Amino acid sequence: MAEEMIFVDLAAYFPSRELLVISDLHIGYEEALNRQGILVPRTNIKESIERLIGIIRVTKPLVIVIAGDLKHEFGTISEQEWKDTLRMIDFLRSDDRRLVLVKGNHDTILGPIAKRRDIVVVDSYIDGRLMIVHGHKLIKPPKDVKMVVIGHEHPALSLHSTSRNESYKCFLRGKWHGNELVVLPSFNLSVEGSDILSERKLSPYLDDIDDFSVFVPDAKEKKVLYFGMVKNLI
Repeated sequence: MAEEMIFVDLAAYFPSRELLVISDLHIGYEEALNRQGILVPRTNIKESIERLIGIIRVTKPLVIVIAGDLKHEFGTISEQEWKDTLRMIDFLRSDDRRLVLVKGNHDTILGPIAKRRDIVVVDSYIDGRLMIVHGHKLIKPPKDVKMVVIGHEHPALSLHSTSRNESYKCFLRGKWHGNELVVLPSFNLSVEGSDILSERKLSPYLDDIDDFSVFVPDAKEKKVLYFGMVKNLI
């Protein structure tokens, strides 16, 4: 029996487990761009929290799992990361809601921030038949697990017309070694996605996605659109 799952905005919600999963917030991304001379406003934390308020209001989760890459910088903790990561943790965690931080490849030194709030960063999170990992390295699920949820890939679908190209963040859902596999898009709207039709796959879980289904969130209509299988979009 498949896990019941609902896509809300760029998150996945599991009603029977009262569990919400988001991935790849990349807090501090704007500061990294600013240091490269790319001037972008630092609005992501405010916009992310505003979107999460709406998601949490609808889903009312008891557990929120961040599936890796909560922060952006690899080998340091920037000033923006210290401030905004703690702000996000404080917002997501409450007296009646648990927060789980799964380690991503950008989270090599997330530990000092998490320690400030007495949170242990884990490589994977398992709830019954559900396993959540970041997806940058292969973690073999236990025998009882039937669904694996990953981030890391930042999947997006590029649509072409005669006058313009548009890229849309998307969810992927398919099979991996007998398990159901769900790939979450980056929750950070400023982070560009990787085109699932043309770019090299990053995650070792994604050796073949031809038979994966593609779901594209429509923010304006507040719904998720089914686009069919990857192989039919090429």
